[in-house]
Amino acid sequence: MPTAAAPTKTSPEIAPFRLFGLQVVGARRISPSLMRVTFGGEELKDFYAGGRDQSITLFLPHPGQHEPVLPASYEPATWYAEYRSVPEDVRAVMRSYTVRAQRRHPREEIDIDFVLHEAASDAASVGPACRWAAQAAPGDRVAVIGPTVAENTAVRFQPREGTDSVLIWADETALPAAAAILESLPTGTTARVWLEVQHTKDRQALTTAADARITWLVRDEGAPQALDAVREAELPGARPYVWIAGESGSVKELRRHLVRERELDRRDITFVGYWRRGLSEEQLREEAAA
Repeated sequence: MPTAAAPTKTSPEIAPFRLFGLQVVGARRISPSLMRVTFGGEELKDFYAGGRDQSITLFLPHPGQHEPVLPASYEPATWYAEYRSVPEDVRAVMRSYTVRAQRRHPREEIDIDFVLHEAASDAASVGPACRWAAQAAPGDRVAVIGPTVAENTAVRFQPREGTDSVLIWADETALPAAAAILESLPTGTTARVWLEVQHTKDRQALTTAADARITWLVRDEGAPQALDAVREAELPGARPYVWIAGESGSVKELRRHLVRERELDRRDITFVGYWRRGLSEEQLREEAAA
């Protein structure tokens, strides 16, 4: 009679995301509309950003709080409900941001770029994250839900096999992600890029090994609307991969144009509404949940 096989021992599954406690180690204004805040902390040794448009969830304290108020432990299945059970004026302010850069040496750090909306045209967009970033100082405490593995679902820039070029449009809220994507593109990649900002001095020197043609659409200079700029352009390659992110209305118009008028395959278009004119992120989350 055959004996039963011994149970196979397997390594525990690595959780792709967890809660990290961080603190500000520096902040500097990099343009009229952007503040770069650098975060550090021992816990970052287990943080692995996947580059490109790596998204994280950031938690900020309310004015007068020493650190963000959050549930004691992070269990993905129940954590959000526990977070929502805390009174709104007490629980941490929750926002989605992109990791602009991660460094291991000489110390563990990540950079996040914040748009300072008081310099933008839409005053309704001014919110607690903007106000916090404008006053960020070394020692300020925050928390993030971020990745513990570089290959994770919060990296949306994922060209399919067969892609022969890249098309990018981003406004200033998605500029950090677009800049990181450009840094990731290998030599020989053809890219056509439109970056929309408010001020002439919001333009940045960007690094890329790709053959990239970058057009800055500066609203203060009377630049054309995103749709008009893209509609008049010749698209790169025979099968471009498209990444468009920023204000939801502009993103939807661009996607509609590329699918209906340019007849691009929907599967080759990644589109992300980072914000919507006149709505806060809380309102957007409530609308999505509904």
